[in-house]
Amino acid sequence: MVAAGILASRLAGLVRTMVFSYFFGLHAEADAFTAALRIPNLLQNLFGEGALSGSFIPVHAGLRAQGRADEAAQVARTIFALLMLVMSVLVLLGVLATPLLIDAIAYGFTGERRALAIRLVRILFPAAGMLVAAAWCLGVLNSHGKFLLSYASGVAWNAGMIGALVLFGPGSALDDLAVMLAWGSVVGAILQFAVQAPTAFSLTTGGGGIALSAPVRRTIRDFFPVMISRGAVQLSAYVDQFIASFLPVGAVAGITSAQQIYTLPVSLFGISVSAAELPALSSAAARSETGALTARVNAALERLTFFVVPSAVAFALLGDVVAGALLQRGRFRPQDSLIVWSILAGSAIGLVASTQARLYSVAHYAIGDTRTPLRFALIRIFFVTVLGWICALLLPGYLGIAPIWGAAGLTASAGASGWIEFALLRHSFNRRIGCTGIPPSHLARLWTAALIAGASTFWVKTFVPAPWPPIVRGVLLLPLFGGAFLLLVLAFGLPLAGFRRR
Repeated sequence: MVAAGILASRLAGLVRTMVFSYFFGLHAEADAFTAALRIPNLLQNLFGEGALSGSFIPVHAGLRAQGRADEAAQVARTIFALLMLVMSVLVLLGVLATPLLIDAIAYGFTGERRALAIRLVRILFPAAGMLVAAAWCLGVLNSHGKFLLSYASGVAWNAGMIGALVLFGPGSALDDLAVMLAWGSVVGAILQFAVQAPTAFSLTTGGGGIALSAPVRRTIRDFFPVMISRGAVQLSAYVDQFIASFLPVGAVAGITSAQQIYTLPVSLFGISVSAAELPALSSAAARSETGALTARVNAALERLTFFVVPSAVAFALLGDVVAGALLQRGRFRPQDSLIVWSILAGSAIGLVASTQARLYSVAHYAIGDTRTPLRFALIRIFFVTVLGWICALLLPGYLGIAPIWGAAGLTASAGASGWIEFALLRHSFNRRIGCTGIPPSHLARLWTAALIAGASTFWVKTFVPAPWPPIVRGVLLLPLFGGAFLLLVLAFGLPLAGFRRR
């Protein structure tokens, strides 16, 4: 259900990106909008889905597992009230301090690009409060085992922006269209909350009124470490954007377009597995079932790598096919697809590590440890910043290549930093709970199957005529890669979709 909901939401996001690319390409207005959209997305992830899930769901699910349903409902209502209070203040401050925020996230923007970004942020900020409210609904619904509605609700947010692009895109100047798109985001955020709210509020009836009880205080205590550690992913993206603002026009929009693609397997498989496991792991931890914890973590690791390994290979070897099929139309040119391919190839380095690291972070939250993921997240941010600056701004000049290719260096450095975080998280969890991980022989066969399938499809690609439309190339080559991978998986005796027969 989590995967189905995320799939619906991410497909809607891909459609939004395709329509956005059609009208904006990689022009300056595209840079301005994608930079502005980072701010409400940051607040949503810091105060909503990431931090709220990691701090609220373990407490809420644990109370329900112990038969304390009324107390769990009271905790949910109190957390909602506190969130709305904090977000109201942050939205007001954000609107007033927008110029400073733009300098913080895109210091390299100047002139009209900076002015447009400031205008867009002031429109988008109120949407952040609604997105956080929608994230609270997600936490309540997930704790009650209702996954589909919460994760599919993102379709409503994307629909608001798609509608704005379709209605106002033809014939509009790009700066005017960016403004209308920002208002479409606000409408979409309201819709995302509205579709979840009735069910979420119906599940939080009973118990006393709002109170700062012991479970609420524990949720608040755990919230800030989780917020910072979960924010490391977002802060890493902000570091990338800050550095990319010094690259030529199109780098910021190119990174954002690529992120819509390479976060699809991360969300669909990594986040869905982690989100589905968090309530179950929290319940097992509340009952002190150590064996169940390690068994669930091992099964989840095997399941998510089955999908993410071939995704990484596809981005590295067939990224031009993926980018062309999804984005290359309208103002999005063939050379733009090559830039996005390079960014996808860079992201492939850390794709497997980032999904496994998220699962190990969730496992730490389930056992009540929110500080260890925080420490490792800060280490990751340090390496992302240092390596990103070197690979994006210094390395292209040293290699004698165009500065725009520094965008690929950003995702590559972030991927290398992701492996450091994953190794630290796995060592910490294994030391405390027990040995977890995927057998090396299993991983070797999985990577071999993906690489053989990718190399074969790359060879076939050389025979496809260049004038063929990108969508035709995608329809021909990508299913070929997927089919070859599945056949090799069967030949190597690996379990399909990562599920072992019991």
